[in-house]
Amino acid sequence: MAVVNLVQFFREVRQEANKVSWPTRKETAISTMMVVVMVLIAALFFFVVDELLALGVRLFLNLGV
Repeated sequence: MAVVNLVQFFREVRQEANKVSWPTRKETAISTMMVVVMVLIAALFFFVVDELLALGVRLFLNLGV
């Protein structure tokens, strides 16, 4: 079993973290707004589909009465 050297481990972690390409504040804001817009569109879509299905079920069940 390999002996873990904590100092070497954290040194390598820091080296790898420096290689990461971090987004700018503007890129983060744009991405966040895109996510919010897409969530709202999806929520609206599923609301409309749910209402249409509920209407269809209500019409179907009322036909038998």
